[in-house]
Amino acid sequence: MEDTPARPRQRILLVTGMLGAGKSTALRELEDLGWEAIDNFPIRLLDRMAEQDEGYSLAIGFDCRTRGFIPDDIIAQVKRWTDQHDIAVTTLFLDCAGHELERRFNETRRRHFLAQDLPVSSGIAAERELLSPLRRWADVLIDTTDFSVNDLKQTIRQQFAQTAPREMTVTVSSFGFSRGTPPNADLVFDMRYLDNPHWEPGLKEQTGLDDPVGAFIENNAVFTSSFAKIRALLLELLPRYAAQGKTYVNIAFGCTGGRHRSVYTAEKMAKVLRESGFSPTVLHRNLGSRAAELVEGSQHP
Repeated sequence: MEDTPARPRQRILLVTGMLGAGKSTALRELEDLGWEAIDNFPIRLLDRMAEQDEGYSLAIGFDCRTRGFIPDDIIAQVKRWTDQHDIAVTTLFLDCAGHELERRFNETRRRHFLAQDLPVSSGIAAERELLSPLRRWADVLIDTTDFSVNDLKQTIRQQFAQTAPREMTVTVSSFGFSRGTPPNADLVFDMRYLDNPHWEPGLKEQTGLDDPVGAFIENNAVFTSSFAKIRALLLELLPRYAAQGKTYVNIAFGCTGGRHRSVYTAEKMAKVLRESGFSPTVLHRNLGSRAAELVEGSQHP
């Protein structure tokens, strides 16, 4: 009898806290990290989300305005989920000092949901008492009193980026300057300082994917030292881009026609990045273009 494939483990992140503490900002940042984010989802439907057969990562936002919001019932419901081994549940609570919440409400001229005709401070006090069981029980507590919007985004990335469903997408591409620089390139490296294989007998019709072209480029002493410097730079920058929440990074290597030097360097760098734990996609924009004299010029560069 064949074994049944293991069901992907479903992850649920419950995001709650004080009104004005930054729940919407947190959910948007989690969505950028790859979570499927839903705000103000009816509490009574939570069990249905947990019963889905497919494994996915879901961030659910709720607060005192959400229909059916009873903290003790929510805690009991989540405890039932934790008994199911195919569901991992984490609760994030966003808190903020009362004086700062008052300032934020007054600045935006929003009425607190629980204040009715009372001062904002009365609504905040009532909400804090209502949410106290969730605050005590939450797995992760973030106090946003002294945070800017960017501070909260950074904290969310630091807290959840390592377990985010979506990794940063890295693309390594080659191109020819004669046909323009890629408009979406984040980092561009000009490889035209290297001797051009186009002018070497027998290499003109080959490309950077062919061994003789690679051997010719590697034989240039400056290539080894410059490639090492570019490698070190990328291995330093890419983790920093990821920490800043950047979703896509396009690294582009260019030469005159986009068929020799840039292609070989892009392939070699992609191999280095794979060995360093990244999963780059390789694109060669002009590899199929004809290396005409009009493109490469009439003299050795």
